[in-house]
This record gives sequence, structure tokens and C-alpha cells, in this order.
Amino acid sequence: MCAARQSESGDDVRVELPEDLGEASDFFRALGKQIKLLREQADMTQKELGERIGYTEQMVSAVERGVRTPQPEILIAVDKVVNAGGLLAITRDDVINARKKARLRHPAWFRGYAAMEPESIETHNFATHGIPGLLQTEAHARAAYAMRQPPLSEDVIDARVAARMARQEVLTQWPRGMFSWVLDESVLRRPLGGWEVHAAQLRRILDVGRMRGMVVQVLPLDKIEHAGMGGPFILITPKGQPQHAYIEVQTSSRLISDPDEVQIMNARYNILRAQAYGPEESLALVEKILGER
Repeated sequence: MCAARQSESGDDVRVELPEDLGEASDFFRALGKQIKLLREQADMTQKELGERIGYTEQMVSAVERGVRTPQPEILIAVDKVVNAGGLLAITRDDVINARKKARLRHPAWFRGYAAMEPESIETHNFATHGIPGLLQTEAHARAAYAMRQPPLSEDVIDARVAARMARQEVLTQWPRGMFSWVLDESVLRRPLGGWEVHAAQLRRILDVGRMRGMVVQVLPLDKIEHAGMGGPFILITPKGQPQHAYIEVQTSSRLISDPDEVQIMNARYNILRAQAYGPEESLALVEKILGER
């Protein structure tokens, strides 16, 4: 189960999903089991332990299940509270290193969405200022990360590009979900990385748009009505779960589960698709832009 993060008003504004921790997942699950065993041996509930170390009961539960990573200082606090004799405290450096490796793969603010993506049965993306990750070529992704400010290290860029390319397996796996994109025309005309990189990116969009079950549409610049002025967003439906919406800006993100809010964004996406060129006309525009150089 996923814990919910509460706003100050008490409304459920975001689903706390398992972090995308890659190879570190097994380590954190094993560590969580140790914490649970030691807590139970100390005859403490999750709530009691949380109160002693400054965590919520829900967060203690998530750490014990290995779906959230503990802060290193919390391990030292738990070690003292449950009289673990240094068993947990000694893992502090290992936890720090594992957290660093996890951050290399995906930034923290993106991991909730990334965890849902492989299990989605449908994903719909409205993009206003950049090529969506699932459509990017490796060269475009590298150029996009290389121009980040403040600059990212080469190791981080390499890891993020590899993770982005790995995400694209959802487009070729079987059974495969349904995917659609509505791209603002400006995205297609911004040659990030230089024209060679951009030309290859446009060809990639054409290739994906011609795949069975994939729909690429373009919202033209001369459209006098635009239902997406509020910014880009993604609609995603994980297998066995209701549809969610995902939005991000800078290094902040929000995964929306409220049914009314998701329904509004779904309706907005449908209007955007109606305002955009149809699939064939959209691909023709991509070809036109590609031929302008």
C-alpha cells in the first residue's frame, strides 16, 4: 500500500509511492526488515518508535517495507532507542553510498512517477517546452542534461542519460500500454544540441509516431485557442490503479491522485487533442520542419 502525503488542510495531495532505487532496493528492504525485527523485540509499535525518533508512523512503516530510504542520522537514533548495540549505526556509510547511487539514476522528485511508468496501461503527455523523455534520442537527452544550470557532473549526466534510455523500454515491451503525445509546435522548432542532434530527434518522433498504438499530435503555433496554458502534464494509468496526473516545474513535482482533479486534467487533454492537428497532419508537419534545413 502507498502512504498519502497530507497538505496543511488535511487533503490528500499526493501518493507516496516506492522510490525508484534500482540496485539499492534489495539493500533497503533488508535494512527495513532489520529495523522491524529490532522494533518488535523492543516491544514498540511503529507509532511509538516514530514519536521517539521524529518520524511519522507512516514513514516508519515505509522504511520497514523498504520503499523509503532512511536518513543516516535516523539509523543512529533507532539504534539507540531499540538498543541495537550498533547493528544499525554501523550501516550509516553504506546507506549514504546507496542513496548517492539511487540519486544518480533518477532525481528524487521524479522517482514516484518513474516507479509507475513500467506498469502503466496508458500514458498521455502534453509537452510545451521540451521533448518528452520517452521520445528523446540519446544525443538529445545528453544535450539537455549538459545544459542544466547549475551544471551536472559527467558521471551524473551519464547515469541520467542511461536511465532515460532504459525508460524507453516501455515502448517496445509486450504486452504494451497505449501512448499519446500532444507536442506544442515550439518544441519541434527549438534545435537543442544543434541541428544534427535535432534532426535525428525529429526522425525519432516520426518513427515513434508511425508505431502501432502510438499517437503523436502537434498543437500549431497559429492556433487562436489553447487549453494547455497552465503548463505541461502527464496522465498515467498504472495497471490495477485509477488514473493519476503528474506535473513538474524546476525540481518540484506533484503526482495527483484526487479523482476530481485528474478528471479535469483528462478533459483538458481531450480538448488539446481536438485543438491539435490530427496524427497524419502532425507527422507531415514534423517532416516539413525536418526538410526546412
